[in-house]
Amino acid sequence: MSFDSTVLLAVAILFVSTFVRSALGFGDALLAMPLLALLLGVRVATPVVAFAASTIALTILLRHWRSVDVRATWRLVAASLAGIPFGLLLLKHAPEGPVKMVLGALLILYGLYSLVAPQLPVVRGERLAYAFGFAAGVLGGAYNTNGPPVVIYGALKGWPPEHFRATLQGCFLVTGLMILIGHGVAGLWTPQVLQLYAFSLPAIMLAIFAGERLNRRIPREAFSRVVYALLVVMGALFLI
Repeated sequence: MSFDSTVLLAVAILFVSTFVRSALGFGDALLAMPLLALLLGVRVATPVVAFAASTIALTILLRHWRSVDVRATWRLVAASLAGIPFGLLLLKHAPEGPVKMVLGALLILYGLYSLVAPQLPVVRGERLAYAFGFAAGVLGGAYNTNGPPVVIYGALKGWPPEHFRATLQGCFLVTGLMILIGHGVAGLWTPQVLQLYAFSLPAIMLAIFAGERLNRRIPREAFSRVVYALLVVMGALFLI
């Protein structure tokens, strides 16, 4: 692979998406996948984004594993793994368009309500982790979009920014590695994919540390509003 303008543009896209993921804890795939798919094709974009996502999650966890809500993480991961087979059935039998439209509408409504509501109640119990984790597994297995249910659960729990960001990485790392291994088994780890990931790795690492600095500077109230606003954007992308 020559280091041409296409590679530079792909690296820039991964830098921006990684910065957002590092600062907020989520949102990288929804930013990177549409752009990289147009630039490189889905069969290249999908494994490259998976490599980047696993790198982000592992790097953040190595530095901030003490901030992970362990009880919530294992419940969310266990329920997600149980939901993945149902997501595969959904992918096979349910029409993609209506499912994504319903999910997009729910995200927009929840995000807008959270932005205008004076104060949302904080969920204290842990049982909801199973429901949201299962939903994440279903959506991840079907459309590789396991993030929104976990993000909503974290918002309902009222996690401060450092716990929110670290705990999400704990959830995403396990499912992300499974997806990445699946790509390898499917033969998607091509020389082009591996070379592009290698070219992008310095930019990915720089974006992780730059996003981390921003995460530490965001006040808790402003952080919550940014999360809710990004949920609205994610919902709009699903509708589009």
